[in-house]
Amino acid sequence: MPFEDTIAAIATPPGVGGIGIIRISGSQSEAIARLLYRSPKGSIPFQSHHLYHGRIISPATGLILDEVLITLMRKPHSYTGEDLLEIHGHGNPLILEAVLTEAIRAGARLAAPGEFTRRAFLNNRIDLTQAEALMGLMTARTGRGLEIAHAHLQGALHRQIETFRQSLIEILAGLETALDFSADEGEHPPPANAATQLQTVLDRIQELLVTYREGKMIRQGASAVIIGRPNVGKSSLLNRLLGENRAIVTAIPGTTRDLIEESIDIHGIAVRLTDTAGLRNPDTIIEKEGIDRVWEKLSAADLVIPVFDGSTPLTGEDQDLLEKTKQQNIIPVINKADLEHLLSDEALQGWLPQARPLRISAKTGAGIPALKEAIYRRLAGDQAEQTDGSVITLIRHKTALEKTIGHLMQVRESLANAMSYEFVAFDLREALDSLGEIVGVTTTEDVLDRIFSTFCIGK
Repeated sequence: MPFEDTIAAIATPPGVGGIGIIRISGSQSEAIARLLYRSPKGSIPFQSHHLYHGRIISPATGLILDEVLITLMRKPHSYTGEDLLEIHGHGNPLILEAVLTEAIRAGARLAAPGEFTRRAFLNNRIDLTQAEALMGLMTARTGRGLEIAHAHLQGALHRQIETFRQSLIEILAGLETALDFSADEGEHPPPANAATQLQTVLDRIQELLVTYREGKMIRQGASAVIIGRPNVGKSSLLNRLLGENRAIVTAIPGTTRDLIEESIDIHGIAVRLTDTAGLRNPDTIIEKEGIDRVWEKLSAADLVIPVFDGSTPLTGEDQDLLEKTKQQNIIPVINKADLEHLLSDEALQGWLPQARPLRISAKTGAGIPALKEAIYRRLAGDQAEQTDGSVITLIRHKTALEKTIGHLMQVRESLANAMSYEFVAFDLREALDSLGEIVGVTTTEDVLDRIFSTFCIGK
């Protein structure tokens, strides 16, 4: 898709850096390069994808703005599919702004957020899943997040969606052939394996859909709040999970007054752990404020880890805590497994029949690997890391797959009830459109605007 205007923006993050990059895309890119760039060798041919050393000057004054390396990447072999100029200079914001200003004076305009990537999409250099993967690369919080973003950028999700689409197109073609025959010769049966093919595609789409829970957690991270009465070992547990002495640990009740937050990576999910004040009747206003904050934090937590002292029987404070958290996503933990067991599993299971308590020792580290695994499973779901295909991380993908499944279930029902092929074909086309939304085949301008507005200006 040709664009009449040429866009320009600073492509590197704000602030001082060793290198700063200005990106210019459009038909005027080479003309702008010839106007602003001066080579010590005089006139140069600007071969595509070659680096040239020289200076950027202000055409109006002749003032040298920066010593740079520039490269011109001619269409269609560039990121945007257009002529693309990159100016690599020093990372002083004043220099970059001065060079950008001259590029705009020379005929470019300031790019909108995500406009370079949007042009790459519209020029068929990438599909929509790959465009979104670029944002995933920039915002990934764990190695697993980077792994998924790289896979999507290399087209893993695109290939999977296209496989679904091609299978449905094959089924649709068979039905339309049956429709053509029935118009000329009366009733004609649908392809013999249509129902089997349909069920295979439906099963695979459902397998992909269940990865969303894990993908969402990997993309957004999750919060886990550690709670319990004083001196059950909450701060010791935080330190053990982190592998460092982040929280102060003493035998004095009420040592932790404020919330202490740190993040750890558990199988690719950035889990934000919060150590809290011990829950009891407060002795001071400061302690009361700390306990009030605990209850506020719990309301927004993805996971609650109530900690109990295994060397003492269940107390009234413990029972009050169990009553207040029984409706939440919890992993009950019995600490101090290195001491005599005076708190039985059955005592907790009577309160929480659906949640099996874990015995650990924050002091020795016993049970900590099992706790980390339980945290991951509780957050990512039982299907986590059990699927072979791509992991979906965006609600947009989830919604489109759910719509697709709904249409395919209607197709399956229509085939089973020998409905008219026109109705079956209609629902198949609707399913294809829903899948097309994911890769950008049938995506509206409003959706594109929302997606690319989240990008930074130089991307």
